[in-house]
Amino acid sequence: MLLHIIAGARPNFMKIAPIIEAIEEVKKEGKSIDYRLIHTGQHYDKKMSGDFFEQLGIPEPHANLEAGGGTQAEQTGAIMIRFEQELLNHPSDLVLVVGDVTSTMACAITAQKMGIKVAHVEAGIRSGDWGMPEEINRLVTDSITNYFFTTSEVANKNLADSGIGKERIFFVGNTMIDTLLKKEPQFIQPSFWQELGLKDKQYLVMTLHRPSNVDSPEQLQCLLDVLEVGTQQLPVIFPVHPRTRNNLEKFGIKLNHVKMVEPMGYLEFNYLVKQAKGVITDSGGITEETTVMGVPCMTLRNSTERPETCTIGTNELLGSDPEALKKALHQLFAGQWKKGGIPPLWDGKASKRIVKELLTIYSL
Repeated sequence: MLLHIIAGARPNFMKIAPIIEAIEEVKKEGKSIDYRLIHTGQHYDKKMSGDFFEQLGIPEPHANLEAGGGTQAEQTGAIMIRFEQELLNHPSDLVLVVGDVTSTMACAITAQKMGIKVAHVEAGIRSGDWGMPEEINRLVTDSITNYFFTTSEVANKNLADSGIGKERIFFVGNTMIDTLLKKEPQFIQPSFWQELGLKDKQYLVMTLHRPSNVDSPEQLQCLLDVLEVGTQQLPVIFPVHPRTRNNLEKFGIKLNHVKMVEPMGYLEFNYLVKQAKGVITDSGGITEETTVMGVPCMTLRNSTERPETCTIGTNELLGSDPEALKKALHQLFAGQWKKGGIPPLWDGKASKRIVKELLTIYSL
């Protein structure tokens, strides 16, 4: 059995690393399975790609489609054209896609058009917000997927409600947590730790990149104003997305307690998160990591595709209202944040379950 594993953007890398490791383990046991790792090039700079491959122990890709840059439509088209050629040159039994980035959708479409089955890792999650490109990617990918590997019972229900038969849904857990639990002992203190005088639980971490938060000068300024006065003089460490940095400069916004730093590698960033008093974000994946590490998390979005991080974990969905952030910070500093727990099967063994199911499917 030969499968193509697709990685294109930073969120993918944490999810594929343990799957590749699990494949290598069963290959040593003599199982008939192999893979080609395809990097689409959707994220192509070193900080967004190269550092993660090195730190996570991901092998050199068998092919890099170098399809980064351009609009989403241009990226999608470039990935599809180049991945089609890859499949013509190297026929596959299965294409395995992960997450919800453009590469996930583009490669799933290409595979199905060529008569190749698709497995989707992290299938079935939904935010309900069609204004998010990722939601469109999820809907399209799951509409043409053959095998669905899920992270939660909510995802299972979403798929069942859309008419997917239970025999094609495999509740395996969260491969991103596989990576987190394995790499946690290797976390690295960031180089700026001493320079900024950081101490455990005496700072916050923030990531912002969604248009609803960073494209309006009024909205961005209001959020930052809340942080300047609502964090009791504690620093807020802000690894700045290029889009957000450009907007800060364009809008002429000045920062004080909020300390901008460059994007970090996986090991450095998660060290920072683990030791933080709390995290403020508009990302999805970070809410999963904070849940497992027991770190309070405030999400500046109106919806989430990972509701278990709120119902079970340490995350709270605040929306984009700065007043909601002010109230959440008060709750955090008053010591009233919920303790949270860890969702079922987020135990570091999801990738082994995926490979076991694939071997069962292809032994029939």
